[in-house]
Amino acid sequence: MTQHSTNLKPQWVDNIMETVGNTPMVKLHGLSQLSGCLVLAKLESFNPGLSAKDRIGHAVIEAAEKDGLIKPGGTIIESTSGNTGYSVAMACIVKGYKCILTTTDKSAEEKITTLRALGAEVIVCPNHVPSDDPQSYYSQAERLAAEIPNSFYVNQYYNEANLDAHYRSTGPELWKQTGGLITHFMATCGTGGTISGSGRYLKEQNPNIKVIAVDAEGSVLTKYHQTGELDKSEIHSYQLEGVGKNIIPSNVEFDIIDKFIKVDDRSSAFRARQLTKSEAIFAGYSSGAVIEAFMRMRREFKPSDVVVLLFADHGSKYLSKIYNNGWMQKQGFIRKIADYAPSYQIQRRLERVFNKYIKNYGNI
Repeated sequence: MTQHSTNLKPQWVDNIMETVGNTPMVKLHGLSQLSGCLVLAKLESFNPGLSAKDRIGHAVIEAAEKDGLIKPGGTIIESTSGNTGYSVAMACIVKGYKCILTTTDKSAEEKITTLRALGAEVIVCPNHVPSDDPQSYYSQAERLAAEIPNSFYVNQYYNEANLDAHYRSTGPELWKQTGGLITHFMATCGTGGTISGSGRYLKEQNPNIKVIAVDAEGSVLTKYHQTGELDKSEIHSYQLEGVGKNIIPSNVEFDIIDKFIKVDDRSSAFRARQLTKSEAIFAGYSSGAVIEAFMRMRREFKPSDVVVLLFADHGSKYLSKIYNNGWMQKQGFIRKIADYAPSYQIQRRLERVFNKYIKNYGNI
């Protein structure tokens, strides 16, 4: 018998941005067994735009509206590696704004294509130039905001609404989902909003919680945390997206972060690939960076610890990069069989061994 409709409650939401947040937390069995403590993953890929950045798009625009910085029919501008742009583009559709995004040629092609599919105008800028260079994606966004009437530059690196969105949503979810048992929180640090906002909330609940920031080789954040010095000699190009910076964003609250750990491109790529095959979690490049940082710390944890790793986005955003063997070979992350052996017979034997290893361990 069909249940009478008067006993049912409507469950729809008004728009796509209302589905953001309340993402699941999942136990990572392999890492828990390896470290001897409970390791959990916060899966931000369950947001509608498949990333943690979905939490800030609507929030930063509403804050700008409240402060009178944008009026109806205006243009929202942002510099982005892709994920924030997706969130901003969704919010612009819902709110009726034009959207212009600047990004770098380091961003995965999937991200750029998706942004354009959402109707955003995307300007691709060179990645290798300094942040203050007129060609940089920061400078291009600033220039457009100055030239276009009734426009607002989100500027996620210095916009406190970024940090506040995670303070109000991500942090409370981490605390509630672990039942207040969380002892360590690990996440990548780029703009600083996710780790600083979440970390601030967690430390207000329990000041003994350790907040661990994951940084990229080639970024200035770790050195700045250690010395207070912006050392430009630290800067060099790297492939990780949304991790590290060559500037010091105001949203990075260094006093909240207990420790920075730098990781490399290659290890991060392989860790993400391994995660997919070991836990059936298809996560992005920065998630691999978080796992690599955890692996470097794993002997420091006690059996009573509860460690939460924030996985910022979904692996589908990197099909042309870390999940593509051709790209991996081009970066030198995977060597060709011929590099290991001079003869055809030895190459064939090695192929069988490698294929078996890759099947089991995901190219680690």
